[in-house]
Amino acid sequence: MNKNKIQALVLAVALAFAAYTPTYAQDNLVNALKLNASDKSKELYQFRTVIDIENTPIKNQGSSGTCWSYSANSFIESEMMRMGKRPVELSQIYSARNSYIEKGKMYVRMQGAVTLGDGGAFHDVMNMYRKYGAMPQSVYSGLNYGTTKNKFAEMAAIQEGILKAVVANPNGKLTPNWEKAYTSAIDAYLGEVPTKFKWEGKEYTPETFAKEVVGINPNDYVEIGSDLNYPLYDKFVLLVPDNWSFDQVYNVKMNELTDIIDHAIKNGFTVAWAGDVSEKYFSWKNGVAFVPEKEWEDMTPEERDGMFNGPKQERKVTPEMRQEAFDNYSTTDDHGMHIVGIAKDQNGREYYVIKNSWGVTNDYKGYMYMTKEYVKYKTTDIMLHKDGLPKELKSKLKV
Repeated sequence: MNKNKIQALVLAVALAFAAYTPTYAQDNLVNALKLNASDKSKELYQFRTVIDIENTPIKNQGSSGTCWSYSANSFIESEMMRMGKRPVELSQIYSARNSYIEKGKMYVRMQGAVTLGDGGAFHDVMNMYRKYGAMPQSVYSGLNYGTTKNKFAEMAAIQEGILKAVVANPNGKLTPNWEKAYTSAIDAYLGEVPTKFKWEGKEYTPETFAKEVVGINPNDYVEIGSDLNYPLYDKFVLLVPDNWSFDQVYNVKMNELTDIIDHAIKNGFTVAWAGDVSEKYFSWKNGVAFVPEKEWEDMTPEERDGMFNGPKQERKVTPEMRQEAFDNYSTTDDHGMHIVGIAKDQNGREYYVIKNSWGVTNDYKGYMYMTKEYVKYKTTDIMLHKDGLPKELKSKLKV
């Protein structure tokens, strides 16, 4: 590589780093959500657990956009328990690392017309599990750059710089070497993946660990959304930026989203949930999300300040209201979490119990309570085992 080409690559990396803003960076999102909170919320909400499905301890994704991997791997760990297996904390960063490799290949194939950053989707975890297997978090933590928690901004900027330089195609024809360079850059930050490892006295590869220890079949899981622009009960491409692989999800009616979750939870199946958490009526600090009767801009200062001071009346969400919010960017694909139960407040309203991956610093030590109206309104998609679907719906979807 001559001096000019080296300078061009360095410049591309530097510019990418300077401009890079991680779409799903936890720190920015959590800091923003600290603004909509109440000091009195926990004493004024009285939640009673109705169903509590076994799940593994709360994790912290750090400064990384890996919620999709943390929530989907948490979901798989609960699936292990549902199947009678002892759960293992799976390496969330192993799933993410492999997804970044595949996303880089897609970015180059698409000549840069794919979203970069460290965001992703539930199907990425299943697709990577299918292709690369799995390993314990204790074997591959991804902490290879001097920090005790994920901190991905620098790595993501380097990834973007390399990929943009490749797409710029300074040689006029791509060589296979770019893949080695790109993979090496990721591994420099996350660590090289062992081809074999020992766990509890036995040697495994990622593929044999997935088969013999984890034991799920990734083909048994379905993703479901609701969009008025597509035929019911068929598949459609979920049009969100982080669906870089253009995977499809099943389309159902809005009310069927909560019907599915209810049926799954009541029959022992947890559900991975993706959706919008940027609304002022989503409070991470207070661990509550609901749909108030008034829009934020129509509330008085007193109503805003007291929004999480105990249960409030909700708007009735309609399919048209949901669709409009998605189409005008009011609903965005911000975050992935894990639905692990159902609870009721003192007025009898049901909430889904949500396991987050932002540590244990909120009122409920990392868990949240989300109303069904919020789920109807702000869900982008869900993932669950096909046997968790209601029988009639399973037939309609032909799964």
